[in-house]
Amino acid sequence: MVKSRRRSTRARLGRVSTDKRIAATEAAKTFGRLVNRVREERATYIIERGGTPVAQIGPVEPKITTMRDFVAFLRDMPRADEEYLRAVEDGMARFNRPRVPENPWER
Repeated sequence: MVKSRRRSTRARLGRVSTDKRIAATEAAKTFGRLVNRVREERATYIIERGGTPVAQIGPVEPKITTMRDFVAFLRDMPRADEEYLRAVEDGMARFNRPRVPENPWER
């Protein structure tokens, strides 16, 4: 009698890291470990279903924005119309009114 030999999760993940492709079922079973590998090793994996690539999981590149980019954004932004600015000012004036505490002795 021949016993079927099933690979451990660790062995399967080791295999994934060498060829960077993984079956969708395997990715679902080991998703937490897969995400850890992406974070720690900055690896990118192709998720396949039936041998066809369907998705990719990889590290997110940080977006660096400078003050010059921010100034350009503000300069190129459309100007708000006067009615909107008036409504914002009215709302802020109502919100910022001093609140007088209620007198608990007054009935």
